[in-house]
Order: sequence, then structure tokens, then C-alpha cells
Amino acid sequence: MNPRPRPTLTRRLLSYLITLVVLGFVVAVNRPMMAAANQAYREFTINRQSYKEKYGHWSRLHVPDSFRVNAIHAALLHTGKVLIIAGSGNNREAFEAGTFRTVLFDPATDRFTEVPTPTDVFCAGHTFLGNGNVLVAGGTKSYERLEKDITHAAGVMKLKNESPNGGPRTFRKGTTLLSADNTRYRTRADVVLNPATAMKHGDQTMIHASEVEVWVDAEKPGDGPIVRKPAQYRVEGLTGDDQRNIYGLADKITREKQEYGGDKTAYEFDPTTERYVRVGDMVKHRWYPTLTEMPDGNVLAVSGLDEFGRLLPGDNERYLVDRRQWEAAPGLKRQFPTYPAFHIMDDGRLFYSGSNSGYGSDKIGRTPGIWDLTDNSFTPTPGLRNPRMTETSSSVLLPPAQEQKVMIFGGGAVGESPVSTARTDIIDLNAPRPAYRPGPDLPKPVRYLNAVILPDDGVFTTGGSSGYRGGPYRGEARSDLFNSQIYRPRANRFEKAADSTVGRNYHSEAILLPDGRVITLGSDPLYDETGRNPGSFEKRIEVYSPPYLFKKGDRPTITSGPREVSHGSVIHFPTPDAGRAVSARLIRPSAVTHVLDVDQRSVALPLLRRPHGVTLTFPKRDGVMPSGWYMLFLVDDRGVPSVGRWVRVR
Repeated sequence: MNPRPRPTLTRRLLSYLITLVVLGFVVAVNRPMMAAANQAYREFTINRQSYKEKYGHWSRLHVPDSFRVNAIHAALLHTGKVLIIAGSGNNREAFEAGTFRTVLFDPATDRFTEVPTPTDVFCAGHTFLGNGNVLVAGGTKSYERLEKDITHAAGVMKLKNESPNGGPRTFRKGTTLLSADNTRYRTRADVVLNPATAMKHGDQTMIHASEVEVWVDAEKPGDGPIVRKPAQYRVEGLTGDDQRNIYGLADKITREKQEYGGDKTAYEFDPTTERYVRVGDMVKHRWYPTLTEMPDGNVLAVSGLDEFGRLLPGDNERYLVDRRQWEAAPGLKRQFPTYPAFHIMDDGRLFYSGSNSGYGSDKIGRTPGIWDLTDNSFTPTPGLRNPRMTETSSSVLLPPAQEQKVMIFGGGAVGESPVSTARTDIIDLNAPRPAYRPGPDLPKPVRYLNAVILPDDGVFTTGGSSGYRGGPYRGEARSDLFNSQIYRPRANRFEKAADSTVGRNYHSEAILLPDGRVITLGSDPLYDETGRNPGSFEKRIEVYSPPYLFKKGDRPTITSGPREVSHGSVIHFPTPDAGRAVSARLIRPSAVTHVLDVDQRSVALPLLRRPHGVTLTFPKRDGVMPSGWYMLFLVDDRGVPSVGRWVRVR
């Protein structure tokens, strides 16, 4: 038999080409089937009991269309409901229409309800008070305007009055001021200008001019009315001595970008009536402020942008809880970037972790340290790696609070930088000379990471993105991260957790629920999934069930006990599971925005087993256990927690 001749090179190449075309066609035709098969396999994997016992499980919450809001702020109330605040929701049209929203979600029934929202509390500050109310202060008075959208030159004008005679003068919106060359500018709002103050200095009487600030806009569009140096302006329509005594001053009037302007309204949200209760206005307008509890139970408001979008230069103030009023705190003048992260220490001092949400100097106020409110002293703490990458980072007072260790997670460079870090660092505030030490790196560089303390002392971290607002990172169009992990303080390592299915970056939140699950909300990406078109706010809500909820056997229970306790008290809580209870944790609920949560903490309660329950000892120091509502968890020898029982600490 003659051997079959070998095909020519041309025929072989043609055969290979035909084969590749056929294979490509088969793959293309079957791509949906392959994708469906991969998805089915993933669903099979993540729903296996063994997988859930090791990594936990995510589920999607059904949110009726009418309750899908832009979740900017979230807080867990002592009624068990989640307060979801949108305000205008970073939506200019909603702001201009006066459409401000707040929604309540009840995890026990999966029901949503709407709450009337009086003003735009978008990007306000908030914290829990000792009675369980949520103090909400500041917010948005005006939206930012980008340079490309500004057609008329504008700037901040100071109206001044050098006459002590007469009463306050009201200048209505649209009042005209004229420059030396008669260029016309109109005020953007009504303002009240008080008379000057006459003060005696020895035998002489000195006149101190009064002033009030207001935005002005050029009457004519274009660059002609731009003024880049300080100048004086006269007020149209004034006569007599008023022409000389009342005038305007402005440093510059330009077509530069105008930042968000802060509001000064403040409210206590009452969980019982489920309504905002108006309290006294703040001393300063504030957008992106931090509200943090002080050792005396009052609240300190720090940082923020004023009504003209300028960073407040250390002008802090305090809320007097008993009087429901704000007062200036000139003795606590200290500058920080917006939304600085504070953790109250056991001795009442505040630790500034370095975490913040951005606006402000790239140098002033970014160094971590301990702030003593008794004398306004600030002691920097060294050791933080990548110290210029604390923007959009998060920090947590690690459990238990008595150990006084704070951990900082991820973060990015100042502004809209695409650079981020995977570093975590830990500081022991009980050390003679506290300093940050390296912690284990996160799986990937990340900003906007949410960190939630669990009853078993784990810290669940989820969401975030490597790029700014989920945008480009290392060649990828989108950079949302779906990996989750649980940090174990005792072992000083991360354990992998189940991957989420919804990307979370800017304007996202995560909160521990009383049943031990974690709810995640929000996200405000800059771009869509292609990276080419504007993004849309993420309205889906996911809930994570940690591995401890899938262990075999019943959860421990707390059958009864007092609803109120005092510092230093020793109290018996009945439980049929005393024999297997190994720890008790008192966890303060979260009030979170921009990954800032000054309230969250877990307090260890020494536990004695009794025949029909456990006896728990509550700490004496307010700095360890600030007054307010907490969730009490018993944890058994498998690491499984009870459902949280609400207890008020007085």
C-alpha cells in the first residue's frame, strides 16, 4: 500500500483556519449557555452548607420601587429599624425641587416606610445621643457648580457697616453693588447687616464695623466682570451717610468652581415618633462635618465646609444636649479635613486616626494623634505607613474596646487621585508611647472600605474600590471590589468571606443588625460599567450572613433582663444557655456615612455562669462605654452569638 501523501502546508493552514472558525462559531453560539452554566455552578457552590459555614452568605433584599433612595447616611435605631437618609441624594434636580428623602427599614418585617424630611441633610454630620436620638446637623445649602457651567463671574462679598447708629439693615436678594468702573453685581440671598459696635478703650470710643457675607453674581456674563484682587464696592440706592458707611469688599470675583455650601440647621431624629425634631441652629454652616460625643455627654462638631464652600479653619462648636442648643467652642480651635474620624478613648480624650473624606489642606490636620479636650493639646502619633493616603480610608476601635486598639484600613491619596493602598496599621492607645504598627495587608488596594464589628470580635470588611469612586485603576475601566474578609484581632489576620454581588464605593454604608447579619447599602460610582458614561446611584441592598449563622445547633438566647443599666453595675441576665456561654459583648449601633462611624464599638463584659443565667459586670468608665443604647450579645463556645438584646446604659 502506498503511503498517503502528507497535505501541503497551504492545505494544513487552511484546515487549521477552518477549525478555528468552526470552534469560534461554536463558542459564540454557546456563550450564553456557558455563562449560564458558570452562573449555575457558582450558585451551587455558594449555596452549599459547607461553603456558608466557612464563608457566610449574601442575599439580595427586595426593595419596592417607591422606597429606592440614594442611601447617603444610615443608622441602626434602638427600635431595631435602620434609618436611611438620602436628603437630596447628590442629585441637583432633587435639591432644586426641594425633594428630600428619608426611609426606615424594619429588618424584622422587611417593611419600608417614608419619613418627612424638612431640609437637605445630604452630607450632614450625625451621632447618637445618650437617649437614643440621632443628632443630625448641617447638610447642604447649595450644590457645587463646575467651572464649565459658570457663565457669570461670582464671589463672596462682605457687606460692612461703619455706623453704630440705627438698627439692623436688611438687604434683599438682588441688591446691586458696583465696582469702581460701574460693573454691576447682584446678591444671591437676603442678608441682615447689623450696626457697627461702639467700644470704649480707655478714654477713647472706637468703632468696630459690622459685616455679613453673601454671594454676588455679575450682572453680565463672560470674563469682563472678573476681578482677581481685593476691591471695594458701593451699594446702589444708598443715600446720605449710608453711602459712606455701608459698602462691599471682595477678595476676588471669578468663574472658578464653586464648592458645595453647608447648612446650619440641626435635628434630633426620635426613633419612637420616627420624626425629625428641629433643635437650635449651629453656630457655623457645615457640610461634611464630624459629630462626636464628648466625655460630658455633649457633642462636638468638627470641620466641614461653610455656606460658601470654604473649609472652616478650626472653628469647632459643641451641642448642649440638655438645652438642645449649639455654642461656639473657641477653646477647642483645631483644624482637620472634612469628616475626620475620631474614637473616644477610655480617659475621655479623642484619638484622630487620620481617616477623613477629603476637603481641606493636603498638609494641615492630616496627622493622626490624641486630642485632649481639657486643654486643646494634640499629641501626634507616629508610625502610620503611607501617611498621605488616609483620604477615604476607614478606621475602627477594635474589639473589645477595653484594649484601646484602633485599626486603619486602606485609603487613597488626596483629591481625585487614582492611587490607593492595601495597608492596614494598628495602634495600641494603652501603650506608653502609642504608635502605629503594620497590620496584615488587605487583598487589594482599596478606598471606601466599610468595616463592621461582629459579636464574635471579628471585623467584617466589605466593598470599596481601588480607584476614585469606582473609576479607572491600572488599566481597568471600573475598579469596584467584591471580595470581603473578616479580620481576626487575636490572630492578626484576615479570613476570606463570601464575595458580594453589588459594587460599593463612594456613599456606601454597612451596619450590623440585631440578628447578627450585616446590611450594605448605597454606592455612587463616577462611571457606569463601561467606564465611558456617567454612573448611576446604586439602590440595591444586600445582606451578609456571617459563618456563625450557619453552624449546627441552636443559637444562645437571653430570655429576659433589665432594659437599663448603669456604669459599674453587676446584673443577672437569665438564659437557658449559661453552661455554654463564653463571652458577652455590648455593641453600640452604627451611624455611618462616607465610611465614617464614630459610634461603633464593642465592649467586653466579664461573665460569670450561674445555674439559670449569667452575671455580667458593666465598666465604670464613660470613655469605655459611653451612655446610650447598645445591643447585648451572648456568644457560645462555637462562636455563635445570640440575637442582640437592646440595653440602655445611663
